[in-house]
Amino acid sequence: MKNISLLLLLIIPSFLISQELTLQQANHLATLPIKCLQQEYPNKLGQMLIDSTEIQSPKQLHPAFYGCFDWHSSVHGHWSLVYLLKKFPALDKREEIIRKLQINLSKENIQKELAYLSKNHEKSFERTYGWNWVLKLQLELDTFNAPFAKEMAANLKPLSDLIVERYIEFLPKLLYPIRMGMHPNTGFGLTFAWDYAVHTNNEVFKKSIRENAIRLFQNDTGCPFNWEPSGTDFLSPCLEEMAIMQRVMPEKDFLAWLHKFAPQLFNKKFDWEPAKVSDRTDGHLVHLDGLNFSRAWNLYHLIRQYPKQFSHLKALADKHFQFSLPSVVDGNYEGEHWLATFALHAFEEKENGF
Repeated sequence: MKNISLLLLLIIPSFLISQELTLQQANHLATLPIKCLQQEYPNKLGQMLIDSTEIQSPKQLHPAFYGCFDWHSSVHGHWSLVYLLKKFPALDKREEIIRKLQINLSKENIQKELAYLSKNHEKSFERTYGWNWVLKLQLELDTFNAPFAKEMAANLKPLSDLIVERYIEFLPKLLYPIRMGMHPNTGFGLTFAWDYAVHTNNEVFKKSIRENAIRLFQNDTGCPFNWEPSGTDFLSPCLEEMAIMQRVMPEKDFLAWLHKFAPQLFNKKFDWEPAKVSDRTDGHLVHLDGLNFSRAWNLYHLIRQYPKQFSHLKALADKHFQFSLPSVVDGNYEGEHWLATFALHAFEEKENGF
């Protein structure tokens, strides 16, 4: 325990000094998904059992995405490592990371994942949170110009294709949006999906996302920022809705909509307190660190496209980002198995715009 505490004292200040992602920070953040990528237990399965033949171990059920506690955390843990490999060619343990990714994302393993998701009684499996992360992983692999990444992209593509089909089938059936600040949130579930639709120039997919997002959200006004956060949020219902509408609406229409939906964001004195975590060993309460990161990445994304209107929000985004950054390295598996991804995506949005 003394050694762990000493390590944290050495690492945490480097995160507090700079919010730019350095190689040193990347090396440390990479250790978290490396550690859990092939760690089968503890594990939380989101499985529906039809009969006893479906009772199998996590690795048997999900040979690609069995680690990092649950399926979606495993998926975005893979994204984290691909992102870091692409951004930092000199990343420590590079060969080990590539080897683990190649094992998990083999053609055979992805075919087994595809077979699982193709079951009629698993149509809602990981809808839409896990689906969203699969498409972000696919986009990251598609845009990584390395032979091993191209091979993994080809392996993953059939699963991504199925998920695109599932989105197109499901969205018209969703009569009301899901606004909670956790996995089923509709706004978040469409964001990376939209980015992937744009990347692949899939007009049918883009049309489905755009039309359904506008149908579900265009009449919303006065989002209650003061109701946030709920006790176990890791997504902001207000900002996730804003994020998808920012993507699918023309700029003039979006700004007019946002004036009605979130007028406080235009106020140069707008402030919002970061969410506080009372117990980081509690797997639900620690969600609030993720909320701070997701608030930050959505604000960075907004500022990047509309600096004239929203540059005053950068300090607020930085405050949220800075508040939870030290908790990524606190040694608790409850947060470690997923928070690195949220921190990295906040870094990604921050660096894309500033």
